Amino acid sequence: MTREIAEQPQTNDVPLRTGLPTREELLVHYPAKFTWNQLKTFVNSGDLGLLKRDKKLQKRYDEWAVGIVAKYGSIVNYLLNYRLQWGKADTLSLLTSALKDEPRNVKAVEPPNGSVIVKEPPPLPSDAPEYFSVDTPAEYISIIQNDWPYSVPAEVEHTLIWTRIPIFHPSLISPLIKSRIEQDGLWGFTGNTSPPPSPSSTLPSCLPALSDWNITLENMVVSEKPSEEEEILVRRAGGEVHEFVKRRWDESEWETAWFVNPPRLQSVPGLAHIHVFAKQKKLVLRGLD
Repeated sequence: MTREIAEQPQTNDVPLRTGLPTREELLVHYPAKFTWNQLKTFVNSGDLGLLKRDKKLQKRYDEWAVGIVAKYGSIVNYLLNYRLQWGKADTLSLLTSALKDEPRNVKAVEPPNGSVIVKEPPPLPSDAPEYFSVDTPAEYISIIQNDWPYSVPAEVEHTLIWTRIPIFHPSLISPLIKSRIEQDGLWGFTGNTSPPPSPSSTLPSCLPALSDWNITLENMVVSEKPSEEEEILVRRAGGEVHEFVKRRWDESEWETAWFVNPPRLQSVPGLAHIHVFAKQKKLVLRGLD
């Protein structure tokens, strides 16, 4: 499978709108501030707070969110009532993925005015899985493209895996690493042909890309280096997510960097979700139609 990447259009060809951005708008008006190697370095740095959305796009998101909250009451309500389609393919995103789910002829419909707004995910049946795993049934998952992606290169997709099943669970997280996971979250890499960049050697050269956010080595939030035992426990805690990502993004075709934000960084704390940066290994450049 080979993905085609559009050549970058000219500014005059792409008017700047409001609301959800198109891929063309992202390319022209919010060009990527981070390279693929920088993204991997930030993921592997131990401080997931380094991963940022373009400031201008963040402002556009904040303005969009005002209307969404006025209509639904909260961003969580919007996700539950409209954006998330449990067990179904993503049919709503303006930012399509090269990784196609099987078509299910699903079309989400916004609730009409005056209808009851759902404020919590559907209740879990008694036989629901205890925690998220590689075999979590599709009805507990909604995989969508991030409508407001971080500042990633054009060839990188930013996908969100939302789930009704807990990702952080006592059965997976040893008390020895609980405080570490609560501060750092979880992350990993799949399909890479070389080891992930080592922050100790690459981070200083990558930090200038974060100058808009005044990030320095001194104000990063990073735990102390883990012991060998802690490293094993952290890998175990993220093992199910890692295997899920490997299964979905074939390692012969895709390279990914995935992460689960710690509670301190979760923008939607009421719903568990995984971020995946996915880069296809074979690309073809094409012009816009």
